[in-house]
Amino acid sequence: MSFLPLFSHIYIEHSAADYPMTERVLARFPKATRISIQNYKEVFNRPRQRWDQQKNALKLILAVRDEHFLYPGSSFVPDFEHSHFYYTTPVLNCLYGCEYCYLQGMFPSANLVVFVNSNDFISAANTQLPSSQPAYLCISYDTDLLALEDLFGYCAEWIEYARLNPHVTLELRTKSANIQALQAISPPTNAILAWTISPDEVIQRYEHRTPKLAARLTSIAKAQELGWNVRLCFDPILRVENWQQHYAELIHKTFAAINPSSIYDASLGVFRIPSGYLRAMQHNNPTSKLVHYPYTVKNNSASYAPSEHQEMIQAVSLNLSQYLPQEKICPVPWQL
Repeated sequence: MSFLPLFSHIYIEHSAADYPMTERVLARFPKATRISIQNYKEVFNRPRQRWDQQKNALKLILAVRDEHFLYPGSSFVPDFEHSHFYYTTPVLNCLYGCEYCYLQGMFPSANLVVFVNSNDFISAANTQLPSSQPAYLCISYDTDLLALEDLFGYCAEWIEYARLNPHVTLELRTKSANIQALQAISPPTNAILAWTISPDEVIQRYEHRTPKLAARLTSIAKAQELGWNVRLCFDPILRVENWQQHYAELIHKTFAAINPSSIYDASLGVFRIPSGYLRAMQHNNPTSKLVHYPYTVKNNSASYAPSEHQEMIQAVSLNLSQYLPQEKICPVPWQL
């Protein structure tokens, strides 16, 4: 099931007050303190906020976005050989608390911003994406939409968009175990549910508040049963102690629980991040060994040294090749 905190405070932009989603959210949290604001940035972009404290007591900000509905895809994430590659951000920030997450270096606040004008996002996709050429659209990079589906219903809206636009491949990235939220939806052939899966050791130490590996695998198996395209994302691969053993065990557990012949593909990439984000993360989390690892920095990017990168990708690829054909194993084409 999805995990939703009991938001103690909900900030509401004046322009967001009359949207149906706002009414639905306020009805869901009747005891929350409601604070009217002019613009979400006056709360979200305040200086000297404490990310760690906010993460433990998330507040909700309901807003209306009036521009920048779609962005070109970043070189840090795979485009799966699509020249028209975009992502959209109906929600800023995530319920989960992964120590390696770039959001803590990207945003000044850990609080959750939800843009309630979802129709405008979909209208922008209809207008901005080419109608005569294949396009790739990621809808869940700056949050985990499936974890929030019971409250906002964004996944269902975007999946219906994909059904009506077969030239667009839609990717929904998640760590959630909330597959039951999609049980009543017929899967379109151009939608991909992409699960990030990690070793138990990594989940326990670094992916705070996320579902356990067993819960994710159960959800993946159910998604396969329902007919969804499922991508496995071994990303980011972390160079923790005994990482070779942990990732070998992860792959064994994964394919003991799910059918490899029904997997759409598997992507894999090592931890990588803009170096400016990493500096902000180190400031926000001064005690994290993961954040303060001696990464190599080059061209405004931070990651493992090239030799370490190659070793990690090769090791995980080799383990995957025991279960998947080579054409379904997709290393992220990225390097320092």
